[in-house]
Amino acid sequence: MAQDHIRYDILAQEALRGVVRKVLSEVARTGLPGDHHFFISFVTQAPGVRLSQKLISQYDKEMTIVLQNQYWDLKVSETGFEVGLSFDGVNEILLIPFSAIKGFFDPSVQFGLQFEVAEVQAGPRVVADPDDPDADETSDVVEAEPTAEENGEKVVSLDSFRKK
Repeated sequence: MAQDHIRYDILAQEALRGVVRKVLSEVARTGLPGDHHFFISFVTQAPGVRLSQKLISQYDKEMTIVLQNQYWDLKVSETGFEVGLSFDGVNEILLIPFSAIKGFFDPSVQFGLQFEVAEVQAGPRVVADPDDPDADETSDVVEAEPTAEENGEKVVSLDSFRKK
């Protein structure tokens, strides 16, 4: 088989991440229509991810957020999105680059996308807790949210589009 110098796999992932960007942009502008809501899984150690120290200590590899009823200040750019969410009664602002997203799922219509995320050496940018003088920017906890597949959800993988 010939070597793929064009890298169709990367181009397809970028195009499908564009679907997520377009959907989130529309939701930021007009709100969630009907019963739509989203489960978004992302790699917390990916470059450009910004989380509080508390969240990093809980989710040092992967995290899944839900955009449904209680989120605010959704802002979408060409490279990622920022959103406010509450975790155990504490308001947090998350910044998530599209390149860090592993999965996007809308259970209201059984639509899902799954992405490959490059192996990462650099950690996330941590927003220090101003009330915690001992807060640092590292975490040794190895707990992660289950992925959409582990939860039994049907997700479309790019492999299903590749010619075997």
